[in-house]
Amino acid sequence: MPRMPRERFLRLGALGLAGLFLPRLVVRADDGTEYVVRSGDTLSVIARRHGVSVAELREANGLRGDRILVGQRLNIPASGVAYINHTVQRGETLSVIARRYGVTVAEVRAANGISSDLIRPGQELRIPQKTVSPAARQFSRGVVEATRRITVDKSRWQTIVGHHSGIDRGNAASYDRFHRRERRMENGLAYHFVIGNGRDSGDGEIEIGDRWLRQIQGGHVRTHAVNMTSIGICVVGNFETRRPSVRQMAAFRELVDYLRNEVLAGKPVNFAVHREIDRNHTVCPGRFFPTAAMHRRYG
Repeated sequence: MPRMPRERFLRLGALGLAGLFLPRLVVRADDGTEYVVRSGDTLSVIARRHGVSVAELREANGLRGDRILVGQRLNIPASGVAYINHTVQRGETLSVIARRYGVTVAEVRAANGISSDLIRPGQELRIPQKTVSPAARQFSRGVVEATRRITVDKSRWQTIVGHHSGIDRGNAASYDRFHRRERRMENGLAYHFVIGNGRDSGDGEIEIGDRWLRQIQGGHVRTHAVNMTSIGICVVGNFETRRPSVRQMAAFRELVDYLRNEVLAGKPVNFAVHREIDRNHTVCPGRFFPTAAMHRRYG
């Protein structure tokens, strides 16, 4: 029997040994994605980057330990969390980006496998987009159901604007009549949503305006360009004289979270209150509306 050249024997032997030490891979293309291990990667880094646990990563690939090799292909199981990409712009920080998308800085770090807040212009970041289970919704279930039945014009909406009604009575129906009769608004109710205070509608009840169902511009600010691209939310009450109720603000946050994180997921959505749009023309939504807290939450 002819002898095998030494170089070929060593090469084949190395390949055979590598095969013995390579973890068994289970390819599940039906519910996950594939990732090629890079230098410096660990299972925990890869898991954080893709929003899954190390245990889920091991199970998806038939791994018993944490040993992985550069160039190895790993199946990433579906995590139930959707991600979008954001390109860092000059002057942006992790906290600014996190607020814009309604997530925390820690969640952005984990999604990208980074441990510091240092980012640079042009860098691509993965932003997790969170959804809320129906059972966890206290105020917005009706909004969710109604929104599922329409086609949302995602390209239109750029800003969410908070208002107060300036009076302690009223609901969507009464404001609609007023806007049609007194303001001569052809499309009626100027806002897309109205949140009640317990008098003429429930405390924290979210009423859906026809403008949202028809996906048409609002009539809630003086500036036409802003009306064309902004969603108006009116909280019933005069917040120059008192604070909104706990339930009203819980409903407001739940509604804004839903609009930003689910309906309009995938694009930055700004937040403002009326007086920041129509400067020197209004105090809306009043000094007792928690404007600063809402900006800390939404940017």
